[in-house]
Amino acid sequence: MNTSADETRQSRQVDVPARKVWGRLRQPLLLACAVGCGMLLASNPFRPSSQNPDATARGYLKFKEILSYVDRDYVDTVNAEELSDYAIQRLLERLDPHSVYIPAREQQQAAAFLQSDYDGVGIEFNLFRDTVTVVSPLSGGPAEQAGVQPGDRIVAIDGQLVSGSHFTQDQIFSKLRGPRGSTARLLVLRRGQTRPVTFSMTRNRIPNASVDVAYLLDGQTGYIKISRFAAGTFDEFKEALGRLRREGMEQMVLDLRGNPGGYLDRATKITDEFVGGTRKIVYTDGKGDQYDSQTFSRVAGEFEEGPLVVLVDEGSASASEVVAGALQDHDRALLVGRRTFGKGLVQQPITLNDGSELRLTIARYHTPSGRCIQKSYSKGVDSYDKDLQERFRRGEAYHADSIHFAENLRYRTDKGRVVYGGGGIMPDVFVPRDSTSQNRYLARLQGLNLVREFALQLYQQHRDELKEITPEQFQRVFQVSDAQLQALAARAAQDGLKPDAASLRRCAPMLRTQLKAHVARSAYGKEAFYSVWREQDAELQQALKSLSDGSTKLALGEAVK
Repeated sequence: MNTSADETRQSRQVDVPARKVWGRLRQPLLLACAVGCGMLLASNPFRPSSQNPDATARGYLKFKEILSYVDRDYVDTVNAEELSDYAIQRLLERLDPHSVYIPAREQQQAAAFLQSDYDGVGIEFNLFRDTVTVVSPLSGGPAEQAGVQPGDRIVAIDGQLVSGSHFTQDQIFSKLRGPRGSTARLLVLRRGQTRPVTFSMTRNRIPNASVDVAYLLDGQTGYIKISRFAAGTFDEFKEALGRLRREGMEQMVLDLRGNPGGYLDRATKITDEFVGGTRKIVYTDGKGDQYDSQTFSRVAGEFEEGPLVVLVDEGSASASEVVAGALQDHDRALLVGRRTFGKGLVQQPITLNDGSELRLTIARYHTPSGRCIQKSYSKGVDSYDKDLQERFRRGEAYHADSIHFAENLRYRTDKGRVVYGGGGIMPDVFVPRDSTSQNRYLARLQGLNLVREFALQLYQQHRDELKEITPEQFQRVFQVSDAQLQALAARAAQDGLKPDAASLRRCAPMLRTQLKAHVARSAYGKEAFYSVWREQDAELQQALKSLSDGSTKLALGEAVK
């Protein structure tokens, strides 16, 4: 069991988005998430001491002297604070890819990623060609209660035009959000109506769920997808797990694909629900022993027995890798998918006098068997940032035999299975990416946002019919026709995308599923979206195959001799 000191340290560990790699992971949309950075929050243990105080003092005086000369004598007027911020950022890049400096003005945005809820109107929207289109009003939120519908186009917010005004997505978010109890007025243009409609609503607390969906895939197989480890993730997970157990779940698929991390203690508590006894979940190793820690399973979990598959991919990072690595090392779960990102550095947040923050790497994460999660960054930050591109170039996303591990990074699980360290977690069952996703025509359709926009049009055209059928009936009867695909292609041609009949044929199955899934999302919600999407989800299909043919029990139950 953990000592009380270890428990205190564990409660201060968190994993939050890093500035440098935000937007480089998930393709085309899922790879837009950030890679997490582990943290030890609460009191700042750093002291103004140094191992080399004379060198530190000389460096400080040199920087101060140069900045003073530039500010006083440089030929043009300069912003000394911006120069200082730039210099700090470049300095940290010489250390590692995840030690970062966050200016005070960006602090709120950086923290918002891990909020469990926020004050606002509750709208999921799509920003396309400077037009804000409602994808879905959140269930029970002020916008839904006021009558806002999917497909509505927001013309103005609180009297300020947002249509055709070149606002960013963050700026739209800031306008929709606001203090609880404040009034928001939306001017909305609805299909079939010639004049805009004004909706007035009172902002309220909006849940910001991190458990995207939890439902039974069949009578006994539960599916839970976690998008990040935020403040409320464990509570959401426990509620979902309990509900699925009551509904008859006997085996489970935990989806961590594209999950960039979050609060470490939420991740380890979720791991504890699957691991029995007192077993190590993760440990950290830093300079000396000041930041060394070990986290063990402690409670009687709700699903310590029963077949379990965990889905991972190149977008699974940090806290996600901690969960996957622990479950693999203890032979508790079969991992399916592709090698994870490889982010295992722990950062200490240090609040500076002006409200900015330094997040300094002080340790590395290791799995119970001793594997270091962090991949190498010895070739510099630029090379590190291009690692995923290099994986695709080498064919790693499509061929397991293109991945090579050094023999000195060979480890064993509890039951003797061979696993490897040195960067990321390699799954037990490799599933290549669907090559259709590399279809340039499909990528251009998605890049122009035409798939979601066309799906919204389909939903609006069939809204009355969809109200008369259940999600199960929709799954059986709704089909995207050849004529509708041709209409989408014609729309794309108007936007400058050259017609390509051969490419359209090749990506047609994927495109039909995407369109149908987005229609289902607008009509019935997230669960309906994932129910449709599973038809083209190769990793999930492999997970179900592994569960049904008994290979999960076989792989985890026999030691490797």
